[in-house]
Amino acid sequence: MQGLIRTAGLAILLASSGAAFAQAQPATPGASAPAQPAAPAPAAEPSVPAPAAAAVTQAAGTQAAGTQAAGTQAAADAQAAHAQAVPAAPAPRFGPPAAVASAPIPKAEDTNAERGRTQPGNNAPFWRGVRESGERPGYSSLPGAEQGVLIQPFIQYPGSRFTNAGDAWRQVRNGWIVPWGGAFVLFGVAMLAALFLAKGPLGHSQNREGVRRIERFTYFERAAHWLNAIAFCVLAVSGLVMAFGKFLLLPLIGHTLFGWLTYVLKTAHNFFGPLFAITLVVVIVVFIRDNFPQQGDLRWLKGVPRMLKGQEEPSHRFNAGEKVLFWFGTLLFGVIATASGLVMDKVVPGMDYLRSDMQVAHMVHSIAALLMVFTMSLHIYLGTVGVRGAYRAMRDGEVSDEWAREHHALWYRDIQEGRIPARRTREPHPARPATQP
Repeated sequence: MQGLIRTAGLAILLASSGAAFAQAQPATPGASAPAQPAAPAPAAEPSVPAPAAAAVTQAAGTQAAGTQAAGTQAAADAQAAHAQAVPAAPAPRFGPPAAVASAPIPKAEDTNAERGRTQPGNNAPFWRGVRESGERPGYSSLPGAEQGVLIQPFIQYPGSRFTNAGDAWRQVRNGWIVPWGGAFVLFGVAMLAALFLAKGPLGHSQNREGVRRIERFTYFERAAHWLNAIAFCVLAVSGLVMAFGKFLLLPLIGHTLFGWLTYVLKTAHNFFGPLFAITLVVVIVVFIRDNFPQQGDLRWLKGVPRMLKGQEEPSHRFNAGEKVLFWFGTLLFGVIATASGLVMDKVVPGMDYLRSDMQVAHMVHSIAALLMVFTMSLHIYLGTVGVRGAYRAMRDGEVSDEWAREHHALWYRDIQEGRIPARRTREPHPARPATQP
């Protein structure tokens, strides 16, 4: 069989070679090729029948296909052996999970959970929600207002930049109220000290005892005044320590003592605040009638420079300076400081007490309280060491004729003419002696 296959292959090769040679010879017309000696004819091969040749050709193709398949299998086996011999490259250590490759593109409006699927580790939606919680509060199961607000909305208070409300309040307090308020109070104290050193106590009458006495303040008026004055002094001292103690007292007494001191004063501030509010209302109701403007008040104000030289203008029961202190220091600043303080104490009904409410109340309270401290410092100075005999008038409730004539000539004139009683408090009747049976 193998011989037959070789014979068929040789016959096919010879036939194809002869055809190729015939096509390669050029055909020249009109020229005849030289005669060549005839080559001896090869020995004739035994002829193969047509069916046998077809079978031989088919067998050869089948063997060639088997050979090609064997070569393909050998190549695959060689690749597998090479893959086993060479270790595979390690997977990336910090590469994204396989699910990330097919994750959707992140969007700006994604929630934190959605962003965790598209970009694990990116918490931008969470912190964006924290920053914008003042405008769009988050969810919280805790009761009360602003439980879902972590950062307040942006705002601009007078004296601050456009920032969130908490930072704006801090800028106003630390940049304006504390430094300028402290300078204002120190300026007032320095001014009063300079006035005392330059002029000393004003007036001539000592308001001595043993002479005819005129009742200037009743028992009730003095009680209301002193309760209000004591509450004011506690509030003023504690408020000044809380506002400026960190800069003045802390370096001197240390953190431990300063902490205890501010704790005690803060507690006293909270308890004396309501007492001041109640007595303030009583003081306003009791003294407002005699503090309305009257004839001669403007002339008294114009005569302040002469008063410093010992020539005081006539006035009624309260002079124009005392009326100014009453309307501004007691009524205006006192009512504003009291109302804002009650808001910070959370005793005003119907309020939600948001952080913005407390911040505005604190700024208003601080400014009004500092202005009241300044005006009341002048009142305290004139009522104690600034004017001779003034302290005894509020302590005992009585003044002498000489003192009344020097400082309140128009009021003294009305008393002399009977328009105002010299004594408004009824003296108790002496007990009657017991009758003998």
